[in-house]
Amino acid sequence: MSRDSIVSDAFRSGASFAAQWKSSAPDTPSVAPAGSADNPLWQHFEKNTVGAGIWKWTHYFDPYHRHLARMASRPVVVVEIGIFSGGSLPMWKKYFGPDSHVIGIDIEPACRAYEAEGISVVIGDQADRNFWRTFRESHPHVDVVIDDGGHTPEQQRVTLEEMLPHLRPGGIYICEDIHYTENEFAAFAAGLVGELNARIHIDKDVQKSRPSPFQRDIYAIHFYAYLLVIEKSLNPPTELMGPRHGTEWQPFL
Repeated sequence: MSRDSIVSDAFRSGASFAAQWKSSAPDTPSVAPAGSADNPLWQHFEKNTVGAGIWKWTHYFDPYHRHLARMASRPVVVVEIGIFSGGSLPMWKKYFGPDSHVIGIDIEPACRAYEAEGISVVIGDQADRNFWRTFRESHPHVDVVIDDGGHTPEQQRVTLEEMLPHLRPGGIYICEDIHYTENEFAAFAAGLVGELNARIHIDKDVQKSRPSPFQRDIYAIHFYAYLLVIEKSLNPPTELMGPRHGTEWQPFL
């Protein structure tokens, strides 16, 4: 059996195991996400009962704050694809602070109406690689990308391929609304995890490996329900090491 077949079978086995999972969690419905009392994004969302609309899954707010909090109150450049009714742009601006620059991207020209101080709007098609090429030339520094655009696997993949390499070190890439179990973009993202686990031996005796270019630049990949978060390395490693510390070891090791 080929290695590809073994990996495919393992993937299907994992999917089957997850599909048959018996949860022990109590059936107590809760709208508020974990840590909502200390989450300014959730607080903003809860208070946004009039005016420009914000449409988000409530369970997104915990990972938002978990991964983005370290960038709050810093001069970061934040890109959100998918403006819709415009309410999330000022939410991000308030969260990241007065020194941040929020850029909304949408295919609908009428969305220019949501421009404000510290908030820009760029009109373009996220599935168009030429658009992204022009965008990168105009915006050489980007720290955060939030893809809440067209939600099709092709649009999500093009956006990730064009913008993940463009993020500055320490940047955060978020893709929302990855729906259904057999989702092509989810499968594509799972392929990224495979490269994150690559091993290029330098010295087997001391557990030392040379990181691949992807491992150097990508620090972590997180999956949540309908949500993907990728963290870029702030300090890319030149080696991956697993040293032994101590003097006493089991004889069979």
